[in-house]
Amino acid sequence: MFGFGAMIQKLKEDPKKIVLTEGDDPRILEAASRLLASNFLTPILLGDEQKVSNAAEEAGYNIRGAQIINPLNYDRLDEVIQEFYEIRKEKGMTLEKAEKMMQQRNYFGTMLVKMGIADCLLGGATYSTADTVRPALQIIKTKPGNSIVSSCFILVRPGATGENEVLAMADCAINIQPSEDELVEICGETIKCAKIFGIDPKVAFLSYSSHGSGKGDSVDKMRNATLKAQEEYPDVPIDGEFQFDTAVSPRVARQKAPGSKVAGYANTFIFPDINAGNLGYKIAQRMGNFEAYGPILLGLNAQINDLSRGCNALEVYSMAIITAALT
Repeated sequence: MFGFGAMIQKLKEDPKKIVLTEGDDPRILEAASRLLASNFLTPILLGDEQKVSNAAEEAGYNIRGAQIINPLNYDRLDEVIQEFYEIRKEKGMTLEKAEKMMQQRNYFGTMLVKMGIADCLLGGATYSTADTVRPALQIIKTKPGNSIVSSCFILVRPGATGENEVLAMADCAINIQPSEDELVEICGETIKCAKIFGIDPKVAFLSYSSHGSGKGDSVDKMRNATLKAQEEYPDVPIDGEFQFDTAVSPRVARQKAPGSKVAGYANTFIFPDINAGNLGYKIAQRMGNFEAYGPILLGLNAQINDLSRGCNALEVYSMAIITAALT
């Protein structure tokens, strides 16, 4: 499995606890069983203890060693409710409403991370992305200096030389129409994420235009964002605005962007909006035979990650390792 050896070694040296919000989902249980067998990451499964145990037994998954927490009868529930109330009281939160919201596993699990009971969280097997991100924004909040949460997908496939081809794509899941300044922030967070996965970033800001070949507000946005990112991150090769073929094809790049240090060889892609990003990574995944890992949420004070509702157990396992290793 791509690049997981170093992550697993890191977790063996510094084990983590990860909240899995949908503790009774068969995919989650299979992944938890595999994680427990490897003994480098402790899952905290949210749900009714008996239902989780019965579901695991019926499916044949050994989850001995996992911590199962039921938000309805957790022995520190009053403490969790009180702390959530304190965080949100200036937004009109009442203790009664806080108690009701702590019955929701996405909010309760995020509070476990906030309180240091768990190190990180992975959810979304049955929740929407918004249902994972919203509690994170309200409770964990963005890192100092960050104004938004964004996301990155890491795409991997075997290369012709035997080494994996690894790409980073952002933002494909969170920000619908990012501004120029938000694109610069997305770029910076994606550069950091790409490096963690062994990518030496060559960043292309994507458009339907290559260095002024097309016109329009979106083109202007990507051109201006490129210039701002180049100024903000002078030590990283960044260029644009590029059409995708200009970004990845050396032959096309020689014609459309001669002299560029990025054109033809880009491996880190910044999309103009969520439409382009979501379509782009899924086309690469389904038609380019890439494995897609993500969305990896960027810019938060703790590592909270989202699953696709169409995920399988292997994807849950992989994302659990990524989430914990990034903590």
